[in-house]
Amino acid sequence: MMPRLGNKYDIEIETIAKPNAEYMTDEYFELDLPMAPAVMVADEIVVEGADVSEHELEKVLCRHLGLPEPAAPRKGIFGRTR
Repeated sequence: MMPRLGNKYDIEIETIAKPNAEYMTDEYFELDLPMAPAVMVADEIVVEGADVSEHELEKVLCRHLGLPEPAAPRKGIFGRTR
């Protein structure tokens, strides 16, 4: 999801991956970063300790970049709504 959004919008993506034990250290808590898994856009924590949908992340990216929010994804089989 992240590479696709990075290609769509002019943004820099940084991925940080560590063993789970490193996220539970005092040193990590002192950094005042969110608990993993997490997604941040600039200083805004989008989600902490859970997954986020691509649409929700894209909405936050657009808001951060000053762009209009994307349309909601179509629901139902083959994109048809009920």
